[in-house]
Amino acid sequence: MRGRRLRAALTAGCFLAAGLACGCAASGRPVGGPAAARSSGAGIPAVAVSPSAPAVSSSPALPLAGRVVGIDPGHNGGNFSDPSFINQLIWNGTGYETCDTTGTQAADGFTEASFNFDVATDLRADLIADGATVVMTRQSNDGVGPCVTTRAQIINDAHANVAIDIHADGGPTWGRGFTVLEPVADGPNDAVIAASEQFGADVRAAILRYTPMPESNYYGTDGIISRDDLAGLNLTTVPKVLVECGNMPNPTDASLLQSPTFQQQLATAFTAAMIAFLTGQPVSGPAG
Repeated sequence: MRGRRLRAALTAGCFLAAGLACGCAASGRPVGGPAAARSSGAGIPAVAVSPSAPAVSSSPALPLAGRVVGIDPGHNGGNFSDPSFINQLIWNGTGYETCDTTGTQAADGFTEASFNFDVATDLRADLIADGATVVMTRQSNDGVGPCVTTRAQIINDAHANVAIDIHADGGPTWGRGFTVLEPVADGPNDAVIAASEQFGADVRAAILRYTPMPESNYYGTDGIISRDDLAGLNLTTVPKVLVECGNMPNPTDASLLQSPTFQQQLATAFTAAMIAFLTGQPVSGPAG
């Protein structure tokens, strides 16, 4: 899969892909290192066109050309090593929560942090191929943090046109399915509530079309729930949702979540949802 092959190139530095600048952000505090650094996305470089040269297009415009997309792969692989850092309390806009958590894991030890980063890597590659500039809140799966407030700020500072937080749930073993979490108006996010709800509907439709994962049978209603206690949603100034892509303690979901094929299906679904949201068109593509 093209996304998986790019993982080695995810470093704190930027690199060019398909002639576009990929936004870079702080990857979080390295294990045993100083507090997480901040960074913002890089813009798309200007292209000079000679006034004497005719404007000739040899191919259709890429669907996400000129767009900035934020991706937040939840948690981080090194969070287990530094509880004092991730357990510090931060203000999330409506109350206090911890800086971050370790996330959940499947019965065989496959971690949510790894899953989140796998999908984010595939999604990043797909978005770049479609012309987007991509801003990631972390560039590897071996660091600590950054805090959820910093993650929100990275994406806000990049002025992303749309953003997604990628997670997997730690629900009851009998529970199955995905849930899209949408923000509740609390001040900082007031201007993007309606847009986030529309994007959430597009994400829900795309997951059902492109993947075999059903809507959750234990969390939310029809695959959607509103949350007012998460920094990533409370503090966002760009259209954003958080997706619990499946339930890791459930054996059926866990098998899917660990499958590279399913991870790429999710990346394809998220890309389709972003294109639909940013173009105002319905989600299209193959049924799941």
